[in-house]
Amino acid sequence: MPGVRDISAEAFIAAYSSHLKRSGKLEVPNWVDIVKTGTFKEQGPYDPDWFYVRAAAVARHIYLRKSMGIGALAKLHGGRANRGNRPSHHADASTSVQRKVCQALEKIGVLELMPDGGRRISQDGQRDLDRIATAVVESQKEEDEEDGGDEEGEEEE
Repeated sequence: MPGVRDISAEAFIAAYSSHLKRSGKLEVPNWVDIVKTGTFKEQGPYDPDWFYVRAAAVARHIYLRKSMGIGALAKLHGGRANRGNRPSHHADASTSVQRKVCQALEKIGVLELMPDGGRRISQDGQRDLDRIATAVVESQKEEDEEDGGDEEGEEEE
């Protein structure tokens, strides 16, 4: 059975974020349209569904590792800080955004809080992510078969 490791990050995150949006279970804060995702950013995200994409990316990242804290997620989603005429340096993303994403994923049962700190994927969350990954692999196989079937049919005629 294919898992999250077997497909590309881009394909999985797109599929899981659309699943989260369709299900309507993920609680999205009312400030998502006005917030910046880090101090190094000049503007907020252009994508109105960025919270779902971030939630999918966080769930995938925690799935691939045993557990993670908010600081590690902030470092992961950080970027380059423009410091004027001085050299650029890495800056962490907003920890508040990371915390709210993790809390929203906890409410729907994808993540769980560890007793020694940090968060890990729950059993239900792991099953959910594996199911989405399997669906993505099956849809990619169907697309490959359709593309391959058309080319073979054209050569025979």
